[in-house]
This record gives sequence, structure tokens and C-alpha cells, in this order.
Amino acid sequence: MTSTDSAANTPKPAAKDPWDLPDVSGLVVGVLGGTGDQGRGLAYRLARSGQKVIIGSRAAERAQAAADELGLGVEGADNAECARRSDIVIVAVPWDGHAKTLEALREELAGKLVVDCVNPLGFDKKGAYALKPEEGSAAEQAAALLPDSRVTAAFHHLSAVLLQDASIEEIDTDVMVLGESRADTDLVQALAGRIPGMRGVFAGRLRNAHQVESLVANLISVNRRYKAHAGLRVTDV
Repeated sequence: MTSTDSAANTPKPAAKDPWDLPDVSGLVVGVLGGTGDQGRGLAYRLARSGQKVIIGSRAAERAQAAADELGLGVEGADNAECARRSDIVIVAVPWDGHAKTLEALREELAGKLVVDCVNPLGFDKKGAYALKPEEGSAAEQAAALLPDSRVTAAFHHLSAVLLQDASIEEIDTDVMVLGESRADTDLVQALAGRIPGMRGVFAGRLRNAHQVESLVANLISVNRRYKAHAGLRVTDV
């Protein structure tokens, strides 16, 4: 038997189960923009699931006040300290402050897994509409500004109202997760899965983030028409 024949007969290793996700329960999660509705809601849900959470804000006092209101062991800090102390950092700042915030934290975010959930949107009398950043998306802008960080995108389509409602036990939605490294997107999927009712689903590389961010404008229209807090479910996976 030739070496070629031997190689041809060697069984291929089994493909990795896409739902075999890592344990992230011991990781510290920082939320930049954690005093805003979306960031605060995410911080609450993750802390409620047992995750260690630090809220970040430009003013440490404001962050600590929000953390005290949430309880659940949540801590507050200024953005730089929040970034330094966290293993995973969720970026939930307003779009108009996105670039400035990340530029100021480039050093603190070096080596960190960054999860961008910012939606570049505009609003006029016709409603919400998607903006197209020069880099292509908010997530791609983050990747350009943070060359030493591992940037992913996720948590775009969540209702801040539902996230903050303590009477709701489960959040019935999927989370589209995008990134360049499977190891990183697996971590983010696992983090999403810590929240009851929520599931993280891999949705491509960062070059596909624009349409995921833009879809929020459509969901806002759905919510206004039907007086709802719509999320997404991906079928057949």
C-alpha cells in the first residue's frame, strides 16, 4: 500500500458539534454603556444568570449608582477600569459616541474579547432607518479602532424593555453572533445561552454585520405597528 492509499483510508476526525460550547460562567463581563437602557438590561440579565458583571460609564459614580440599583453583585466603574477588569467587554454605547469611546480605550481593551452590539440608526418622521458607517458597520469600525482586540458582534435585536422587566423569567429570542474566530464566537454564543430562553447562533464574519445591525430598524417598525417587543428566531438549527 502506498502512502497515498494509506492517507486516503485514514478516517477524518469528526466535525465539531456546533452546540458544544465552552463554559463561560467564571468570566467577568464588562458592559460599556451599562447605564443606558440596552446595556443596563444586558447587565441585569447576565448578573441574574450568575455572571460576574461590571457596569462601565464615563463617570464612575453614575456607573456605581446603576450597579447599586441592579444589585445581584453588579459593580460599577469608569469605562477604563471596567475594560481592564473584564474578560469579555460588551459595547452598548450610543452610536454617536461609539468611535470616540473605543479610541479612548484602545489600550485597556487590548487582548480582550469585545462584543459590539451598537446599531447605527437614524430617525426622522418616517421612523428608524439604517446608517452605513464608512467601515461598513459598527462592528467593523470597532475592529478597525481596536486592532489588538478580538472583536465580535452580537445582542443587536434585544428589547431593552423586556431585558429590564424583572417579572419576565425568559427572553424568547435568538442572538446572531458574528466574528472572525470560531473560538471567540463560541464564547459569545455560550454567554448568550446563559440567559434563560436565549440562544446564540453563529451568523457569519464581521463583513456581514451591517445587515444584522440594520435589521433593528425593521424591528422598530414591527414594534411600533404591533405594540410589541419583537425578537428573532432562526428555524431549523
